[in-house]
Amino acid sequence: MTASLIIAPQWIGDAVMTEPLLRRLHQRGETLTVGALPWVAPVYRAMPQVHDVIEFPFQHGGLQFKARRAIAKQVQGRFDTAYVLPNSLKSALLPFLASIPKRVGYLGESRVGLLTHRLKNPKSKPPMVAFYSALSGERDGLEADRPRLVLDAKAITHALTHAGLEARGYYVFAPGAEFGPAKRWPAIHFTELARQLDAPAVLLGSAKEAALCDEIAHAAGTGQCINLAGKTSLADAFAIIASARAVISNDSGLMHVAAAFGVRQVAVFGSSSPLHTPPLNDNAQVIWLRDDASYQPPLDCAPCFERECPLGHTRCLVDVSPERVRALL
Repeated sequence: MTASLIIAPQWIGDAVMTEPLLRRLHQRGETLTVGALPWVAPVYRAMPQVHDVIEFPFQHGGLQFKARRAIAKQVQGRFDTAYVLPNSLKSALLPFLASIPKRVGYLGESRVGLLTHRLKNPKSKPPMVAFYSALSGERDGLEADRPRLVLDAKAITHALTHAGLEARGYYVFAPGAEFGPAKRWPAIHFTELARQLDAPAVLLGSAKEAALCDEIAHAAGTGQCINLAGKTSLADAFAIIASARAVISNDSGLMHVAAAFGVRQVAVFGSSSPLHTPPLNDNAQVIWLRDDASYQPPLDCAPCFERECPLGHTRCLVDVSPERVRALL
Protein backbone atom coordinates (compact mmCIF):
# COMPACT_ATOMS: atom_id res chain seq x y z
CA MET A 1 0.00 0.00 0.00
CA THR A 2 1.33 3.44 -0.96
CA ALA A 3 1.78 6.01 1.80
CA SER A 4 1.12 9.50 0.46
CA LEU A 5 1.62 12.99 1.88
CA ILE A 6 -0.73 15.72 0.67
CA ILE A 7 0.52 19.31 0.95
CA ALA A 8 -2.76 21.20 1.36
CA PRO A 9 -3.74 24.65 0.07
CA GLN A 10 -3.89 27.47 2.59
CA TRP A 11 -7.51 28.52 1.99
CA ILE A 12 -10.64 26.76 3.25
CA GLY A 13 -12.45 26.82 -0.09
CA ASP A 14 -9.48 25.40 -1.94
CA ALA A 15 -9.10 22.69 0.68
CA VAL A 16 -12.73 21.64 0.21
CA MET A 17 -12.22 21.48 -3.56
CA THR A 18 -9.35 18.98 -3.13
CA GLU A 19 -11.64 16.33 -1.60
CA PRO A 20 -12.41 14.49 -4.87
CA LEU A 21 -8.67 14.17 -5.54
CA LEU A 22 -8.15 12.59 -2.12
CA ARG A 23 -11.12 10.29 -2.68
CA ARG A 24 -9.59 9.12 -5.97
CA LEU A 25 -6.22 8.44 -4.33
CA HIS A 26 -7.83 6.57 -1.43
CA GLN A 27 -9.95 4.43 -3.76
CA ARG A 28 -6.85 3.14 -5.52
CA GLY A 29 -5.26 2.10 -2.24
CA GLU A 30 -3.17 5.07 -1.09
CA THR A 31 -2.99 5.83 2.64
CA LEU A 32 -3.33 9.58 2.98
CA THR A 33 -1.70 11.95 5.44
CA VAL A 34 -2.45 15.64 4.93
CA GLY A 35 -0.08 18.41 5.93
CA ALA A 36 -2.15 21.54 6.50
CA LEU A 37 -2.09 24.89 8.22
CA PRO A 38 -4.11 24.94 11.48
CA TRP A 39 -7.03 26.95 10.07
CA VAL A 40 -7.42 24.48 7.19
CA ALA A 41 -6.83 21.22 9.08
CA PRO A 42 -10.51 20.82 10.19
CA VAL A 43 -11.54 20.52 6.54
CA TYR A 44 -9.45 17.38 6.17
CA ARG A 45 -10.74 15.91 9.44
CA ALA A 46 -14.16 15.96 7.76
CA MET A 47 -12.88 13.69 4.96
CA PRO A 48 -13.19 9.99 5.92
CA GLN A 49 -10.53 8.97 3.40
CA VAL A 50 -7.83 10.91 5.27
CA HIS A 51 -5.84 8.71 7.65
CA ASP A 52 -3.99 11.47 9.50
CA VAL A 53 -3.55 15.25 9.57
CA ILE A 54 -0.27 16.98 10.42
CA GLU A 55 -0.71 20.62 11.39
CA PHE A 56 2.09 22.75 9.97
CA PRO A 57 3.32 25.63 12.19
CA PHE A 58 3.78 27.97 9.21
CA GLN A 59 2.46 31.50 8.74
CA HIS A 60 1.31 33.40 5.66
CA GLY A 61 4.32 34.71 3.75
CA GLY A 62 8.01 33.96 4.14
CA LEU A 63 9.96 30.83 3.26
CA GLN A 64 10.37 29.63 6.91
CA PHE A 65 13.05 27.24 5.72
CA LYS A 66 14.17 26.03 9.16
CA ALA A 67 10.65 25.04 10.17
CA ARG A 68 10.09 23.18 6.91
CA ARG A 69 13.42 21.37 7.22
CA ALA A 70 12.61 20.33 10.80
CA ILE A 71 9.29 18.76 9.78
CA ALA A 72 10.92 17.18 6.73
CA LYS A 73 13.32 15.35 9.05
CA GLN A 74 10.40 14.12 11.15
CA VAL A 75 8.55 12.62 8.18
CA GLN A 76 11.57 11.36 6.23
CA GLY A 77 11.13 7.72 5.22
CA ARG A 78 7.39 7.64 5.95
CA PHE A 79 6.01 8.39 2.48
CA ASP A 80 6.34 7.02 -1.03
CA THR A 81 4.56 9.89 -2.80
CA ALA A 82 3.83 13.56 -2.15
CA TYR A 83 1.13 15.58 -3.88
CA VAL A 84 1.88 19.30 -3.72
CA LEU A 85 -1.42 21.09 -4.24
CA PRO A 86 -0.38 24.78 -4.03
CA ASN A 87 1.73 26.21 -6.85
CA SER A 88 4.29 27.99 -4.68
CA LEU A 89 7.96 27.12 -4.34
CA LYS A 90 7.80 26.93 -0.54
CA SER A 91 5.00 24.34 -0.62
CA ALA A 92 7.25 21.98 -2.63
CA LEU A 93 10.23 22.36 -0.31
CA LEU A 94 9.17 20.00 2.48
CA PRO A 95 8.63 16.90 0.29
CA PHE A 96 11.96 17.60 -1.43
CA LEU A 97 13.82 18.00 1.86
CA ALA A 98 12.17 14.81 3.16
CA SER A 99 13.48 12.94 0.08
CA ILE A 100 10.04 11.59 -0.79
CA PRO A 101 10.73 9.58 -3.98
CA LYS A 102 7.72 10.68 -6.05
CA ARG A 103 6.70 14.35 -5.84
CA VAL A 104 3.70 15.43 -7.94
CA GLY A 105 2.51 18.97 -8.64
CA TYR A 106 1.91 21.68 -11.21
CA LEU A 107 4.76 23.72 -12.61
CA GLY A 108 4.94 26.82 -10.45
CA GLU A 109 7.45 29.26 -8.96
CA SER A 110 10.84 27.99 -10.20
CA ARG A 111 10.30 24.56 -8.67
CA VAL A 112 11.13 22.28 -11.59
CA GLY A 113 13.90 20.57 -9.60
CA LEU A 114 11.71 20.09 -6.52
CA LEU A 115 9.09 17.95 -8.30
CA THR A 116 9.61 14.63 -10.03
CA HIS A 117 6.23 14.57 -11.81
CA ARG A 118 5.11 17.93 -13.18
CA LEU A 119 1.84 18.98 -14.83
CA LYS A 120 1.62 22.09 -16.98
CA ASN A 121 -0.57 24.87 -15.65
CA PRO A 122 -3.62 25.55 -17.85
CA LYS A 123 -3.54 28.90 -19.64
CA SER A 124 -7.15 29.69 -18.77
CA LYS A 125 -8.89 29.46 -15.38
CA PRO A 126 -10.35 25.93 -15.37
CA PRO A 127 -12.84 24.58 -12.80
CA MET A 128 -10.72 24.21 -9.68
CA VAL A 129 -12.03 20.80 -8.58
CA ALA A 130 -10.98 19.24 -11.90
CA PHE A 131 -7.68 21.15 -11.69
CA TYR A 132 -6.87 19.44 -8.39
CA SER A 133 -8.26 16.04 -9.40
CA ALA A 134 -5.94 15.96 -12.41
CA LEU A 135 -3.00 15.56 -10.01
CA SER A 136 -4.15 11.97 -9.56
CA GLY A 137 -2.92 11.29 -13.09
CA GLU A 138 -6.41 10.19 -14.06
CA ARG A 139 -8.34 11.87 -16.86
CA ASP A 140 -11.80 10.33 -16.87
CA GLY A 141 -14.75 12.01 -15.17
CA LEU A 142 -12.83 14.90 -13.62
CA GLU A 143 -15.52 17.43 -14.57
CA ALA A 144 -18.12 15.37 -12.69
CA ASP A 145 -16.20 15.34 -9.38
CA ARG A 146 -18.15 16.79 -6.43
CA PRO A 147 -16.58 17.56 -3.02
CA ARG A 148 -18.17 15.84 -0.03
CA LEU A 149 -17.58 16.42 3.68
CA VAL A 150 -18.81 14.22 6.52
CA LEU A 151 -19.31 15.00 10.22
CA ASP A 152 -20.04 12.67 13.11
CA ALA A 153 -23.64 13.02 14.32
CA LYS A 154 -22.45 13.50 17.91
CA ALA A 155 -20.22 16.39 16.84
CA ILE A 156 -23.16 18.07 15.12
CA THR A 157 -25.41 17.65 18.14
CA HIS A 158 -22.73 19.01 20.47
CA ALA A 159 -22.12 22.08 18.30
CA LEU A 160 -25.82 22.91 17.98
CA THR A 161 -26.45 22.45 21.69
CA HIS A 162 -23.50 24.65 22.57
CA ALA A 163 -24.78 27.38 20.23
CA GLY A 164 -28.40 27.05 21.40
CA LEU A 165 -29.64 26.11 17.93
CA GLU A 166 -32.05 23.53 16.56
CA ALA A 167 -31.39 21.74 13.27
CA ARG A 168 -33.17 23.42 10.32
CA GLY A 169 -34.38 26.17 12.65
CA TYR A 170 -32.18 28.91 11.22
CA TYR A 171 -30.46 30.21 8.11
CA VAL A 172 -26.72 30.82 7.85
CA PHE A 173 -25.20 34.01 6.46
CA ALA A 174 -21.51 34.01 5.49
CA PRO A 175 -21.03 37.67 4.53
CA GLY A 176 -17.24 37.67 4.43
CA ALA A 177 -14.75 36.84 1.71
CA GLU A 178 -11.09 36.74 2.62
CA PHE A 179 -9.95 37.80 -0.85
CA GLY A 180 -11.45 41.29 -0.72
CA PRO A 181 -14.51 43.58 -0.94
CA ALA A 182 -15.07 42.93 -4.66
CA LYS A 183 -16.40 39.49 -3.64
CA ARG A 184 -18.68 40.72 -0.81
CA TRP A 185 -22.40 41.32 -1.24
CA PRO A 186 -23.16 44.61 0.62
CA ALA A 187 -23.81 44.37 4.35
CA ILE A 188 -27.03 46.36 3.97
CA HIS A 189 -28.36 43.68 1.60
CA PHE A 190 -27.66 40.95 4.16
CA THR A 191 -29.44 43.12 6.75
CA GLU A 192 -32.53 43.56 4.60
CA LEU A 193 -32.62 39.86 3.74
CA ALA A 194 -32.49 38.96 7.44
CA ARG A 195 -35.61 41.08 8.00
CA GLN A 196 -37.45 39.12 5.28
CA LEU A 197 -36.71 35.59 6.53
CA ASP A 198 -39.03 33.35 8.53
CA ALA A 199 -36.26 32.21 10.91
CA PRO A 200 -33.16 33.79 12.49
CA ALA A 201 -29.95 34.20 10.49
CA VAL A 202 -26.79 32.85 12.10
CA LEU A 203 -23.77 34.90 11.01
CA LEU A 204 -20.56 32.92 10.58
CA GLY A 205 -17.05 34.02 9.75
CA SER A 206 -13.61 34.58 11.19
CA ALA A 207 -12.69 37.01 13.95
CA LYS A 208 -11.67 39.45 11.19
CA GLU A 209 -15.30 39.48 10.03
CA ALA A 210 -16.86 39.94 13.48
CA ALA A 211 -17.26 43.70 13.02
CA LEU A 212 -18.97 43.21 9.63
CA CYS A 213 -21.32 40.67 11.17
CA ASP A 214 -22.00 42.97 14.14
CA GLU A 215 -22.99 45.69 11.69
CA ILE A 216 -25.46 43.39 9.96
CA ALA A 217 -26.93 42.01 13.19
CA HIS A 218 -27.33 45.44 14.81
CA ALA A 219 -29.03 46.94 11.76
CA ALA A 220 -31.36 43.95 11.30
CA GLY A 221 -32.90 44.41 14.74
CA THR A 222 -33.45 42.27 17.83
CA GLY A 223 -34.00 38.58 17.20
CA GLN A 224 -33.26 38.63 13.49
CA CYS A 225 -29.60 37.59 13.68
CA ILE A 226 -27.28 35.57 15.89
CA ASN A 227 -23.70 36.68 15.41
CA LEU A 228 -21.24 33.80 15.93
CA ALA A 229 -18.43 35.22 13.77
CA GLY A 230 -15.13 34.57 15.54
CA LYS A 231 -16.95 32.75 18.36
CA THR A 232 -16.91 29.17 17.07
CA SER A 233 -14.27 26.70 16.05
CA LEU A 234 -14.17 25.90 12.36
CA ALA A 235 -15.42 22.37 13.12
CA ASP A 236 -18.43 23.79 14.98
CA ALA A 237 -19.10 26.22 12.13
CA PHE A 238 -19.18 23.21 9.80
CA ALA A 239 -21.80 21.54 12.00
CA ILE A 240 -23.92 24.70 12.06
CA ILE A 241 -23.73 24.97 8.27
CA ALA A 242 -24.57 21.29 7.77
CA SER A 243 -27.75 21.70 9.87
CA ALA A 244 -28.97 25.00 8.41
CA ARG A 245 -32.25 25.52 6.58
CA ALA A 246 -30.21 27.28 3.88
CA VAL A 247 -26.90 29.15 3.50
CA ILE A 248 -26.51 32.55 1.85
CA SER A 249 -22.95 33.56 1.02
CA ASN A 250 -20.49 35.20 -1.28
CA ASP A 251 -17.98 33.18 -3.28
CA SER A 252 -16.00 32.14 -0.21
CA GLY A 253 -14.62 29.18 1.68
CA LEU A 254 -17.85 28.68 3.62
CA MET A 255 -19.76 28.61 0.33
CA HIS A 256 -17.75 25.53 -0.66
CA VAL A 257 -18.29 24.01 2.80
CA ALA A 258 -22.06 24.36 2.40
CA ALA A 259 -21.86 22.80 -1.06
CA ALA A 260 -19.86 19.84 0.25
CA PHE A 261 -22.58 19.16 2.84
CA GLY A 262 -25.30 19.38 0.18
CA VAL A 263 -27.13 22.19 2.01
CA ARG A 264 -29.63 24.38 0.14
CA GLN A 265 -27.73 27.55 -0.68
CA VAL A 266 -27.67 30.80 -2.62
CA ALA A 267 -24.22 32.04 -3.68
CA VAL A 268 -23.76 35.63 -4.90
CA PHE A 269 -20.82 36.09 -7.27
CA GLY A 270 -19.23 39.44 -8.09
CA SER A 271 -15.64 39.83 -9.26
CA SER A 272 -15.05 36.09 -9.51
CA SER A 273 -16.63 33.46 -11.76
CA PRO A 274 -18.87 30.46 -11.04
CA LEU A 275 -17.30 28.87 -14.10
CA HIS A 276 -14.05 28.68 -12.11
CA THR A 277 -15.12 28.05 -8.51
CA PRO A 278 -18.81 27.08 -8.48
CA PRO A 279 -20.61 25.59 -5.48
CA LEU A 280 -20.83 21.99 -6.73
CA ASN A 281 -24.14 21.17 -5.11
CA ASP A 282 -27.45 20.15 -6.68
CA ASN A 283 -29.15 22.30 -4.04
CA ALA A 284 -27.19 25.45 -4.95
CA GLN A 285 -28.51 28.55 -6.68
CA VAL A 286 -25.97 30.97 -8.14
CA ILE A 287 -26.56 34.66 -8.88
CA TRP A 288 -24.03 36.23 -11.26
CA LEU A 289 -25.14 39.33 -13.09
CA ARG A 290 -22.44 38.86 -15.71
CA ASP A 291 -24.42 35.85 -16.91
CA ASP A 292 -27.85 37.56 -16.77
CA ALA A 293 -29.02 38.67 -20.22
CA SER A 294 -31.81 40.77 -18.66
CA TYR A 295 -29.35 42.90 -16.67
CA GLN A 296 -28.57 46.17 -18.47
CA PRO A 297 -26.13 47.62 -19.24
CA PRO A 298 -24.19 44.32 -19.44
CA LEU A 299 -21.34 43.70 -17.01
CA ASP A 300 -18.57 43.51 -19.58
CA CYS A 301 -16.05 44.14 -16.78
CA ALA A 302 -16.81 40.84 -15.01
CA PRO A 303 -15.14 38.69 -13.98
CA CYS A 304 -12.21 40.97 -13.14
CA PHE A 305 -10.81 38.75 -10.33
CA GLU A 306 -9.69 41.89 -8.48
CA ARG A 307 -9.79 42.44 -4.71
CA GLU A 308 -11.44 45.83 -5.13
CA CYS A 309 -13.62 47.06 -7.99
CA PRO A 310 -11.28 48.78 -10.52
CA LEU A 311 -14.20 50.98 -11.64
CA GLY A 312 -15.33 51.88 -8.14
CA HIS A 313 -18.99 50.89 -8.50
CA THR A 314 -19.16 47.16 -7.68
CA ARG A 315 -22.40 46.95 -9.70
CA CYS A 316 -21.96 43.19 -9.91
CA LEU A 317 -22.89 42.95 -6.22
CA VAL A 318 -24.75 46.15 -5.37
CA ASP A 319 -27.39 45.45 -8.02
CA VAL A 320 -28.27 42.00 -6.65
CA SER A 321 -31.32 42.80 -4.52
CA PRO A 322 -32.24 41.04 -1.25
CA GLU A 323 -35.60 40.25 -2.85
CA ARG A 324 -33.90 38.36 -5.65
CA VAL A 325 -32.00 36.20 -3.15
CA ARG A 326 -35.12 35.68 -1.01
CA ALA A 327 -37.03 34.39 -4.04
CA LEU A 328 -34.57 31.51 -4.36
CA LEU A 329 -34.92 30.32 -0.75
